[in-house]
Amino acid sequence: MDAEQISKATILIVDDSQANVALVEKMLKAEGYKNILTTTDSRHVVDLYKLHNPDLILLDLNMPFMDGFQVMSELKKIESKTYLSIMVLTAYTDRTIRVKALEYGAKDFLTKPFDRLEVLTRIKNMLEIRLLHNEVIDYNKSLEEKVQERTRQLKHTQLEIIRRLGRASEYRDNETGNHIIRMSQFCEVVARGAGFSKEHCELILHASPMHDVGKIGIPDSILLKPAKLDPQEFEIMKTHTTKGAEILDNHDSEIMILARTIALTHHEKWDGKGYPYGISGEAIPVEGRIVAVCDVFDALTSKRPYKKAWSVEDAVAEIKKNSGLCFDSALVEVFVEHLDEILKIKESYEDV
Repeated sequence: MDAEQISKATILIVDDSQANVALVEKMLKAEGYKNILTTTDSRHVVDLYKLHNPDLILLDLNMPFMDGFQVMSELKKIESKTYLSIMVLTAYTDRTIRVKALEYGAKDFLTKPFDRLEVLTRIKNMLEIRLLHNEVIDYNKSLEEKVQERTRQLKHTQLEIIRRLGRASEYRDNETGNHIIRMSQFCEVVARGAGFSKEHCELILHASPMHDVGKIGIPDSILLKPAKLDPQEFEIMKTHTTKGAEILDNHDSEIMILARTIALTHHEKWDGKGYPYGISGEAIPVEGRIVAVCDVFDALTSKRPYKKAWSVEDAVAEIKKNSGLCFDSALVEVFVEHLDEILKIKESYEDV
């Protein structure tokens, strides 16, 4: 530890005897210590600590108003998570009192009358420990900030890959990139309205764009067919749910796990007549049920080469008509309650 660093440490001397304070202060200044605070009133210690955050407190035990034990107890209340550097000044040699002082937070003792060499050596040792502790805290904080920044970068990269993967599937389906932006934000609104946590709503926002990623595996002759699909073609089209789940499988990321669930279940229907498994009601993961409502609304109200856009009124009426059949009626209710917010999103990301 650099001697210059130690000499700049802040030391607080607390003793009701002005003579003792002056003696210790004189020794410290002669040794080159520059930042020395003193008080003979123990009631001021907590405020001085909050104001100056001293690196070492030299604390008498036997004082009026608040004794040293009470002072240490108050300091521990405000500084429970760091290294509280306290050296007790005492004329007591009784083992019981010293053990009690250690239990209250003292790290070392100076016995009165003071020996100059002992005083300076013990203070130097205590300050080295305190300053090394501060260095460790600063290093850990810096390391934590670097880890957080790296985590943010990795998350940003992951989300960008997810968005691009979702857009790739939409472009193959004559959709626009704005569809997945609108739909995913609709989902976040509905999830929030349904009472999900902020964190889970964000997860749904980022996972839902991959709902149709399995369309990458559907032949163009079917995916881009301008007419209605025949039964055989529709069976192939339905496999985009399981293909999407396969693409997103075997990943331990929360987003990818949820994206897989959504890709697999967003065409299931409340009455059990959906696909790929024909599950019904609450057996369908709620995230899949949310995407089902939002995806259909955006599809109905969007213009495509093979169809005109429905009016908002007609699309909402269609969704209400299928409430309890195709869709979870509770989520339809939430969707309608938040329609104004959903329409603002739709207006912000209109197709060009």
